[in-house]
Amino acid sequence: MSEAIREELSVTITDYVATVEIHRPPNNFFDLELIRQIADTYAKLDQDSNCRAIVLCSEGKHFCAGADFSARDSWGQEQLDTQAGNIYREAARIFQAEKPVIAAIQGAAVGGGLGLACSADHRVTCAEARFAANFSRLGFHQGFGLSVTLPRLVGTSHASLLLLTGRRISGAKAHAIGLADELVPHSEVRQSAFALASEIAMSAPLAVHAIRRTLREGLAQAVVGATEHELAEQSRLRASADFQEGVQAMAQRRPPNFKGC
Repeated sequence: MSEAIREELSVTITDYVATVEIHRPPNNFFDLELIRQIADTYAKLDQDSNCRAIVLCSEGKHFCAGADFSARDSWGQEQLDTQAGNIYREAARIFQAEKPVIAAIQGAAVGGGLGLACSADHRVTCAEARFAANFSRLGFHQGFGLSVTLPRLVGTSHASLLLLTGRRISGAKAHAIGLADELVPHSEVRQSAFALASEIAMSAPLAVHAIRRTLREGLAQAVVGATEHELAEQSRLRASADFQEGVQAMAQRRPPNFKGC
């Protein structure tokens, strides 16, 4: 079965595995509409007995290089906060989905894109991939529930290092610290993610559902609480001179010169 959703998200089900593919190459930036489409798709697959596991992947060079800020300059503070809040509400629905998700990460998973990767149960990647919670390098605060999911995956110390430095790490390093579960050659990322999803799909679906629900107990609720706090901090920091400097420095591909104001 294959279905296209506004040509930006496609779904194909083969042998009880649904491949959900983002089609916004090369960077696969997300916005409210894309996150809503993913949440809607997961909800639909939850009701489909032909789906027992999901592979989340992307067309192009990168998995997801973060949020699409192309319209940001024309928005006011209130509109920015509203848009971010709406995105996080839809993101919470992603965490509420019931089928196991394997993310196939072939390139960058940066900022909110890292948040999307961390919403999955497991991640398959390659040495060429890059992972970054680069918010501090923008003078900003992390979002998409990373305050909860990142420490849960890699531990408090590694999460703190990634968030406070904003450093970018390779797929190999991500695998070493537990951010990725499998490290494979670049050409094998998707097929390896599908193989892992297929292995899960071979297990008894009622048992998989029960085990996953136990392991993720409270996660969706924690993400809701975290995103409320993250949004408040983002709103506060968005008004700072450091945030403006961080955005400009990124656009100009130069080191930022933060003043602490």
